[in-house]
Amino acid sequence: MAERPGLITMKGNPLTLLGREVQVGDPAPDFEAVDNDLKLLKFSSGTGKVSIICSVPSLDTPTCDLETRRFNQEAAGLGPDVQILTISMDLPFAQKRWCGAAGVDRVKTLSDHREASFGLAYGVLIKELRLLARAVFVVDRGGQVRYVQLVKELAHEPDYEAVLQAVQKLG
Repeated sequence: MAERPGLITMKGNPLTLLGREVQVGDPAPDFEAVDNDLKLLKFSSGTGKVSIICSVPSLDTPTCDLETRRFNQEAAGLGPDVQILTISMDLPFAQKRWCGAAGVDRVKTLSDHREASFGLAYGVLIKELRLLARAVFVVDRGGQVRYVQLVKELAHEPDYEAVLQAVQKLG
């Protein structure tokens, strides 16, 4: 398994990512994750829509909370042909509770806790913490990766405008 040290930090301390790097132009790797109703979701089943896939360390942290709420707000203006998935290692029960408390209803939260299928397939599993790095991937309707943003410091938010511009280019 590929190890990629030092690409991200937590409070300035370097961390190691596991899995191969996903790049623009790659076919989007398939993965399986658990939804809030404990159903296994296979990503390939969602083709036909533009997908914004956000990986976050935990919804119960301030930055992840802000990011997910922001994408939930942005979803209203993106239309029905765009889906936003937020994936973390949080248990589905915690994700469901958090979504209810935060009023998040346009972003679909998924748990990667079982197999780290997403984290390994997209190269964002943090070796030292068994959490996901903060990253955003935009996948077009045909299943090709069109945008990748790996946030260097875990405590920082992604560049929302760059993500939204990448989605708008896909029409």
